[in-house]
Amino acid sequence: MNLSLVVQQSPGITAVAHAIQLAVAPVFLLSGIGAMLAVLTSRLSRIIDRGRALEAQLAASPPDAATHIHAELAALARRAQLISRAITLCTITALLVCAVIATLFLGAFASFDTSVPVALFFVAAMVTFFAGLLFFLREIFVATANLRIGPR
Repeated sequence: MNLSLVVQQSPGITAVAHAIQLAVAPVFLLSGIGAMLAVLTSRLSRIIDRGRALEAQLAASPPDAATHIHAELAALARRAQLISRAITLCTITALLVCAVIATLFLGAFASFDTSVPVALFFVAAMVTFFAGLLFFLREIFVATANLRIGPR
């Protein structure tokens, strides 16, 4: 006796199973974006901590040292702005990937063609992720341009 004849699946369960199969790749992408967001927020936290430490030093600094501290604070402000933009874009990316997953499931339940909206959401997600990575790269360039190792 063929088991496939005994267990018949309803079309609804088949559609949901297919939607789950299609949603697996975007879910992995979502976890990668989450890891990227963790890196970005960690960098932002370090920038903020360094800025607070420099602002505390600024009050007790002589004028020649204050000029150097102001320059470093300006670089930190620029880095924070770049990382903030990268975080915003990567968060939008995560939201767009969530929209891909939701659209796949809505299409499975409502039985409509999801190819165009899913493609548009996915392309938009990749564009925003690309832009977020560019801001991250720019922040790294600013950080390394102001890098000093060893005595001044």
